Amino acid sequence: MESDRSEYIAGLPRKRMGAGAVFVDSEDRVLLVEPTYKDHWELPGGVVEAGESPLAAVVREVGEELGLVVSMGRLLVVDWVPPGRYPSDGVMFLYDGGVLDPEQSAAIVLQEAELRGWAWCDADEAVERLPALLARRVVAARAARHSGRTDYLENGFATLR
Repeated sequence: MESDRSEYIAGLPRKRMGAGAVFVDSEDRVLLVEPTYKDHWELPGGVVEAGESPLAAVVREVGEELGLVVSMGRLLVVDWVPPGRYPSDGVMFLYDGGVLDPEQSAAIVLQEAELRGWAWCDADEAVERLPALLARRVVAARAARHSGRTDYLENGFATLR
């Protein structure tokens, strides 16, 4: 009986998960990072490891990538992403990193093996630097941040209102 249950559990689908932080400055520009291993910009964050919560993952990733020790704010966006670029579907979480003041921004220390730079970007600049899916997700996260809600997306598009 126990082996049947173990086999059943082992056969359940697995989902990729990622978590990112939406930091803004006093001008409401979003912080983007430029990975060394991709041809486009991203939000700070990354893969949720086995046994790790999305919230713990984003705090860990921000510490590793930017050298910042922060407490994340509320969940802004959950985005289900279908298979495409990756062979399996995934669930992405964006959290409110809050407003970084000039002193906090000056304290950013990039993980040079992974990131070549960072920049504050207004809405148009962010859309220009990000791939379409991530641009839609960031636009939705910024709107959720301003409205005080949490949004559910599918492939970057709002499905519920």
